[in-house]
Amino acid sequence: MEKILDLSYILNQSLNILFLVIIQFGNGLLVIHKNVKVNYTRKINHFLLFFIPIILNRDYAHDEAFGLYALGAVLAVAKFGFYIKPVRDKVPFIDIMFRSFDRPEDRPRTLLWIVTQTAAGYLVLVPAAVIFACFDLLHLVAIPILIYGIGDGLAEPIGVRFGKHKYRAYALFTDKKYARTLEGSAAVFVTSLVIIAAFYNYFTASQFIVALAVIPVLMTVVEAFSPHTWDSPTMFFAGHLSLFAIMMFF
Repeated sequence: MEKILDLSYILNQSLNILFLVIIQFGNGLLVIHKNVKVNYTRKINHFLLFFIPIILNRDYAHDEAFGLYALGAVLAVAKFGFYIKPVRDKVPFIDIMFRSFDRPEDRPRTLLWIVTQTAAGYLVLVPAAVIFACFDLLHLVAIPILIYGIGDGLAEPIGVRFGKHKYRAYALFTDKKYARTLEGSAAVFVTSLVIIAAFYNYFTASQFIVALAVIPVLMTVVEAFSPHTWDSPTMFFAGHLSLFAIMMFF
């Protein structure tokens, strides 16, 4: 664990926190003062906070040891402790950050859902990364992550702006149903096709055909039937399991 003190790792994590604060605070101000829908600011958070770590990991590369990866997962969940109500009530700056992703329809479970989704997502990702590494498939582990990061990120704003054909999804810890749209689901399907096509060099011809035929449909269906705000662990699980099966049997 001495690698935890590696300067590049500390710089990487510090920049991640800095960008998180700037992005969420700025979007919180848009919600409060410009009446921008949280559905949009939440997805701006989603996209920027998804891609910035990818850029930082390239420019400030640190040792990809399992311990550091696990520590990053713990920190990703632990940071939500700053958003609990007693802290928000005493620190207006943090309350503004919270407003950037606190959808009115999610209250009072906003934090509960986002924390459990993040924790469950890492509980899927960490074993998946280990298994893929053992079978020399680590170069493919990013496929379901990118499909989720881009496809799910596009689904809500596209659904809010262009959605005409609605259906309902359930949520954890409540009987309330939440609206989704076929137009939003289509964004997941198209994103899946594009991402798999971008990785075609890593497949054999038969693997590529099967992946292109199976994974976009599977990821779209899984996203459609996942609990509200709980897309990441279900999409990660379905995506990595199906991808692993394709690589093993085709």
